[in-house]
Amino acid sequence: MERRVVITQGSAITPVGHSKDEIVKSLVEGISGVKKLRQDNLLSDFIHCGVFGTVDYPIAYDFKRLYRKTMGPVAYYACQVAKEVLEESGLDNDFITSGRLGVAFGSTHGSPTVQREIYKSFFSRSRSSFSSIGAVDYLKSMVHTTAVNITKMFGITGRVISSSTACTTGSQSIGFGYEMVKYGMQDAMLCGGADEYDTTTVAVFDNLLACSTEFNNTPHLTPRPFDKQRDGLVVGEGAGAVLLEEYEFAKRRGATILAEIIGFSCNNNGGDLILPNVDGITATIQLGLQDAGISADSVDFVSAHATGTKMGDVIEAQAMGRVYGDSPVVSGFKSYMGHTMGSCGAIETIITTYMMEEGFIAPTLNLENIDERCTMINHAQELVESDIRIAAIQNFAFGGVNTCLIIRKI
Repeated sequence: MERRVVITQGSAITPVGHSKDEIVKSLVEGISGVKKLRQDNLLSDFIHCGVFGTVDYPIAYDFKRLYRKTMGPVAYYACQVAKEVLEESGLDNDFITSGRLGVAFGSTHGSPTVQREIYKSFFSRSRSSFSSIGAVDYLKSMVHTTAVNITKMFGITGRVISSSTACTTGSQSIGFGYEMVKYGMQDAMLCGGADEYDTTTVAVFDNLLACSTEFNNTPHLTPRPFDKQRDGLVVGEGAGAVLLEEYEFAKRRGATILAEIIGFSCNNNGGDLILPNVDGITATIQLGLQDAGISADSVDFVSAHATGTKMGDVIEAQAMGRVYGDSPVVSGFKSYMGHTMGSCGAIETIITTYMMEEGFIAPTLNLENIDERCTMINHAQELVESDIRIAAIQNFAFGGVNTCLIIRKI
C-alpha cells in the first residue's frame, strides 16, 4: 500500500544565508552570495573563472571530538544541517535509533580537500610523508562520508543511501527517501546533500569551458540563467537537509508539515554524458507528473535547474515549454548562490517550501534580457506575491541523470 510522505523540517547552509530569515531576506532583496574566488595558491592562478558561491560566515559547530575525528569539511556541513533538522523535529532518541529512521545523503566528491592531501602523500618519495596519512583520513574523504558520519553522530540504524550523481545528488536523495517512506521501508528519512569549497572543483568545470569568466570583477552579476549575457555556471558550496515522514505518523505526533511530496522521477538520457538532452528532460518532467497523478496545468511554480550555461538553459527551457507551455512561473535559484553541486536539489527544495510558506515567488537574479531561445516559458523577473499550491523542482547532472520532484502545500 502506498503511503503519503511529507516534509516536516528543513535546514540549509548556503552562500545567501543559513537561517530561514537570512535566506528569505536574500531572495526578497535580490542579494547575491557569489564572491571572488579564494586565492589558495592551488590552481586559482591558472584557471579563467574568478568567482564562487561562497559561504563566508562562521558556523558554530559544537560536535564532540568523537564525531569530529572522522569528518572532513563536507561532513561538517552535512552533520550541521542534519543536527539542526533533528533538533527541531521533536523526534525522540528512541525513534531516531530504532531502525525506522534512515538516511539518504550524498556529495559530488566526498571531501576533495582531504583527498588532495592523501594523494600528495601517496605520490611523495618520502616515507615520512606517507606515514603522515591518518587512520581516519579515508573516512573523512570517501564519497559516502556525509551519510555515514550522520548515522554515527545520531546513532541512526535504518537504511543508508548515499547518492553521488553530481548535480542531482540532493534531489535524488530526497526522491529515494520519499520512495523508502512511501512503500513502507522506513517511517522517516533524513535526506539531502552537501559539497565543500575546493578550487579543484572549479578547475574541472573551467577546463570544460562551462564556467562564467566575464564577470570576475563583478561577481554579483553572474550567473545569469536564461539571460542573453550568460556565460556559464558559477560553482558554489553548501548543504541542505530535509526530514521526510509518513503523513499519519507526522500527524499523530503533531509535527509541523511544510509540504507533501507527491511525485518523483529519475531517468537517464542514455547518450552523451555532458550535453543535456531535450527528450530526456521532457520525459523526466512527464514521469514526475505521472507519479504525482496530476496534469501539467496543476503546477504553479517550477524551480529550474538553470545553471547559466549557454546550451543547458536553452534545452531546459525547450523541455519545460513542451510540457508546461507558459503556465507555471519559473525561477532559477542558482542565480543567487551559484551551483552548490550535490546540495543544490536539497537547497532548492527547501527554498521552495519557504516561498510556499511565506507566499511569494523570488525572481531569477540577473535575468535582464531573456534569450529569445528561452522565451517559451513564464520567467519570474520580479518579486511577486503568490500562493504556490504545487511546485516542481528540477535538476540535471553530468552522466545524463535527470530528476524531478513535485511537492504540494497542505
